[in-house]
Amino acid sequence: MRLQWTDPVTGATGYLVVHTLRAGIATGGTRMRAGCTMTEVEDLARGMANKTATFDLPIGGAKGGIDFDPKDPAAAGVLERFCEAMRPWIDAHWVTAEDLGVPQHLIDEVFERLGMGQSYHAAIRRADDPVATLERVRRGLNAEVDHGFLLGDVIGGYGVAHACLAAAVHWGQTPAETTVAIQGIGTMGGGAAWYLHEAGMTVVAVADAAGTLYDPNGLDVPAILDLRDGYGEVDRSRLPEGVQQLHRNDVMATEVDILVPAAISYAITPDNSFDVRARVVVEAANAATTPEAEAMLAARGVPVLPDFVANAGAAVWAWWLLLGEVDDRPDNSFDRLRTVMHAKVATLLGRWAEEGVTPRETGHAWAADPAPSLAPLVIP
Repeated sequence: MRLQWTDPVTGATGYLVVHTLRAGIATGGTRMRAGCTMTEVEDLARGMANKTATFDLPIGGAKGGIDFDPKDPAAAGVLERFCEAMRPWIDAHWVTAEDLGVPQHLIDEVFERLGMGQSYHAAIRRADDPVATLERVRRGLNAEVDHGFLLGDVIGGYGVAHACLAAAVHWGQTPAETTVAIQGIGTMGGGAAWYLHEAGMTVVAVADAAGTLYDPNGLDVPAILDLRDGYGEVDRSRLPEGVQQLHRNDVMATEVDILVPAAISYAITPDNSFDVRARVVVEAANAATTPEAEAMLAARGVPVLPDFVANAGAAVWAWWLLLGEVDDRPDNSFDRLRTVMHAKVATLLGRWAEEGVTPRETGHAWAADPAPSLAPLVIP
C-alpha cells in the first residue's frame, strides 16, 4: 500500500508504504531528508518486513518518508502535518518511531501534540490498560544506562556493535585486534561507536557530513561523541590532538576489518565499492548497500551483514518492550539482544564461509519463513 502526500504549507512531499500487515499492525520509522523518494521508502518498508519476520515478531513492516531538509526551521511543522494526514494508519495500524532526520523525542512531541501520547500509539491503544502500557514503554525508553545515556537511544547501536563483535568472534580475533570505520555518528552510528570502543575495538575512523576523522592508533570515541551537535556533526574546533581531517568519502576506503555505514541509504554503490578495504560490511543504516555494489563486494570476498539483521536491535527491542518480554532494566535488554545477535551473525557468516551463500540470501530465507501467528496479538 503506497500513499503520497503533499504538505499544503511548504509543498514538501511525504510517503507511507505498508509492505505487510500481520495482526493488523505494521512497524517502521519515519525519516526526513531532502531527496527522499517513494522508491526509497518502498525499499525501507520491504526491509522492515524482512526485519520483523527474521526476528519472529508477530507484526508486519512499513515505512514513512518525507522529502524535506530536517535542519529547516519548518521541519517540525512538516512532520506534524504529515502525521496528522496519516492519522488513520497511525491511529490503528502503523507503529512508527525515529529514523534518519527524525529523532525519537521529536516524533514523540508531535504525537503528544496530536493527542496520541507516543509514537507506538497504534500498539499501545490495543492494550487492556493503555495508560499503564504507555508508562511501561516510557520507563523502558528512558531507562538510564552508563554514562547518562538512555536505553531507547543506544539499544540500536548496541545491536550493531554486537554484530561487529560477532564477526570478530567468527574470525577468532579479539576485539583489541580488530579495527573499524564508521560512516555516520548519529544515534545508530554513535551508539555503535561507543559500545565498540567499550568492548576494546579500535575505531580508527568516523565520518559525519563535514568529513572523516581519522587516527590510525584509534580515536578517542567518548571525546568525539561529546563534540556532536543534535545532527550528529562534530565540532572541529575542539578535536583531540592527533586526529586527521579527511574528505567525508575517505571513510569508505579506510583499511579496517569492519566498515559500518550508519548514515544514509545507498551509501555503497558500484562507483565506490572498489574503494572498500574492509573484510566485512555491517549495515547500520537501512539499505546502505545497493544490490549491484553488494554483488561486486561478494565477488571480491567481502560479505555484507544486511540491515534487517545488523541494525534490527532498536525495532526488535521496541516490540519486546511492547510485548512485555523485556522491562526497564537495561541488563535484561542487553543480554537478550546480544545473545540473539551473536547467534544470527554466526549463522550468516558460517554459511558464507562454508557454502559461499551471502548473508543476505540466508537472511531472506529466514524472512520468507516467519514464525506463524497462532494467536491474536496481545499487548500487555
